Amino acid sequence: MNKTPLFHLSMRNEITKQYAWMVRICSFLFAILLGAVIFICLGNNPLEAYGIILSGSLGKASGIRQTVKYAVPLLGTALALAPCFRMRYWNIGAEGQITAGAMAATFFALNCKTMPQLPLLLVMAVAAAIFGGIWAAIPALFKAKWGTNETLFTLMMNYIIIGVVKWLQGGPWEGKPGSQIIPNFVDNAILPKVGGVYCGWIVVLVLVVLMFIYMNYSKHGYEIAVIGNSVNTARYVGMNVGRIFVRTAFLSGAICGVVGYMVASGAHMTLYSDVAAGVGFTAITVAWLAQLNPFVMVIISVLMGILEKGASSLQTKLAIPASISDIIVGIFLFSMLAGEFFIRFKISFRGNKKEAAA
Repeated sequence: MNKTPLFHLSMRNEITKQYAWMVRICSFLFAILLGAVIFICLGNNPLEAYGIILSGSLGKASGIRQTVKYAVPLLGTALALAPCFRMRYWNIGAEGQITAGAMAATFFALNCKTMPQLPLLLVMAVAAAIFGGIWAAIPALFKAKWGTNETLFTLMMNYIIIGVVKWLQGGPWEGKPGSQIIPNFVDNAILPKVGGVYCGWIVVLVLVVLMFIYMNYSKHGYEIAVIGNSVNTARYVGMNVGRIFVRTAFLSGAICGVVGYMVASGAHMTLYSDVAAGVGFTAITVAWLAQLNPFVMVIISVLMGILEKGASSLQTKLAIPASISDIIVGIFLFSMLAGEFFIRFKISFRGNKKEAAA
C-alpha cells in the first residue's frame, strides 16, 4: 500500500501582476496584525505602538537622518550581492567583505593623518574596494579551480576577518592601552555630510543606476544571466565560467568594501569588530525581496530603515525590550519573504489517498 503525499509543491507557471501585488499586500497586512498581537500581549495599544514607529523614524529631521543612515549600507550591500545572486553564486560573506573594506580604509586613516582630505578619502575608498574585492574573490577562485562550496567558504571568511579586527583592536591599532578601542579618525579621514547625513547616500543612489545598467545592458550582465540560467549552456557557448565567477565576486566584494569604508568613515569615525552590524545578512533578504531589481531595493531598504529606527523608539517611549523590537522587525521580514514564496510556488493538497499495490 503506497500513500500519496499530503501536499505537493510546484512552481507557478504564469503569475499576473495583480496576483503578485495582492499577495504582497496581504503579507504586509498579516505582519501588521501579527505585530499587533505581540503588542497586545505586552499590554500596549497597537495603534500607539505603530504610531511611535512612524513618528520615531519619520516624525523629526533627526529620525529621518537616522533612518537614512541605516538604509545606506543596507542598500549598498544589497546592490553588491545582486550580480552574484543573479549568477546563482551564493555570496554569504558580505559581512566580512564590509569589515575587510573598513579595515583597509582604517589603515590609511590611522597612518596618513597629514594627507589632505580629498586625496586621503580617495585612497581610503580605493584601498577598501581592492581589499574587499580580494576577500570576496578568494572563495570564487577556489570554486572555479576546485569546485568548493561558496556558501560555506564565504560564511567562514566572515569570522576570519572579524577575528583579525578584534586582534587589531587589542593590539597594533589599540589607542589607550587596555581599552580595546581603535582611536577615532582625524577630521581629514571623515566623510563630509550632505543634508545632515554622510555623503554615502549619494554614492549608493549613483550605484543603483550603475548596477541597473550593468546587470541589464552590459556584456558582463548578460554573461551573469546566462550562467544563472545554465552553467552548461554558458560553457557550451564558450564563456570562461571560472573567470566570470572570480570577476563578479571581486566586483561584489569591492562594493561591500566601499560600504565598509563609508560606514567606518561616515557613520562611526572608527573601526571595530562589529562594524558591519549584521547588514551583510539583512541585505540578502533585501536583495531577494526586490527580486534583484536595484530600484526596488531602494524602497525596501528605506522601509527597513523605518522599521529599524522606529522599533528602537519603542524601547524609550513604551519601555519595550530591545528583543521585542527585533521580533517585530523579524515578523515583517518573515512575512514578506513568505509572500514571495507563495508568489513563486503553489501548494496542491492531495489528501491521504491510498493506492493498492498490484
